[in-house]
Amino acid sequence: MHPYKNITKIALLIAFLLTLGSCKSTKSITGGEVDSRMSARNIINAHYSNQPKFKTLRGRVKIDYANGDDSQGVNVSLRMEKDNVIWMSAPLGVVKAHITPNKVSFYNKLQNEYFDGDFSYLSDLLGTELDFEKVQNLLLGNAVLDLRKERFNSEVYNGNYQLKPKKARELFKILFQLEPKNFKIATQEISQPEKMRQLQANYTYQNISGNVLPNEVKIVAEEAGDLTTIDLSFRNLEINKSMNFPYKVPKGYDKITLK
Repeated sequence: MHPYKNITKIALLIAFLLTLGSCKSTKSITGGEVDSRMSARNIINAHYSNQPKFKTLRGRVKIDYANGDDSQGVNVSLRMEKDNVIWMSAPLGVVKAHITPNKVSFYNKLQNEYFDGDFSYLSDLLGTELDFEKVQNLLLGNAVLDLRKERFNSEVYNGNYQLKPKKARELFKILFQLEPKNFKIATQEISQPEKMRQLQANYTYQNISGNVLPNEVKIVAEEAGDLTTIDLSFRNLEINKSMNFPYKVPKGYDKITLK
């Protein structure tokens, strides 16, 4: 298969899935013991006290994507200003993407086309409503939803702290597992049983200059039996370097609508 076959289909996924911050080290964090007496509130407070702190990021990301018989792997260059902009370029600039909290844009040189839109396409593909902040949390190893706004029951499960809402939601279910060493997310799940939708993200971590950040992320999205998996691994990354985000759709490209 050509390495950029169906690149339009996955370009938005790639663009959204590059919000992870890390740096040069690749040493995975292990260890830590759970305390079964620890309250859900203290677990949540510990999670929010250990948020990554950086302004900019650049490097390369290996992305492996699979959906049914369609699978590809691609390396992309990444530049990011946290909370503001994500810029991505495939080799030779075949695909470039530019995303902000209000707008998503990418263009594809192979097919002379471009896209301008919002988060609705990604939400449909992954089976849950997402925005810039939620995607950023998803990929930084932070809880997708604000845990401080709900009350949770906690228990120990597979060596992690597991949190479930005390009051069940009507339309979807959520579950979080936090690793005990740094109280980062080990697994988070959002599901809509009536629509047969589920989104799960699993993490391993590394310590970068005192910041605990994901080393690899595995995202699994399922809808009515249709399974999509995305594996991310990060290489040669640097934080807090001066950078720009050059992006301009070439003249004569056709605007597309993704459904």
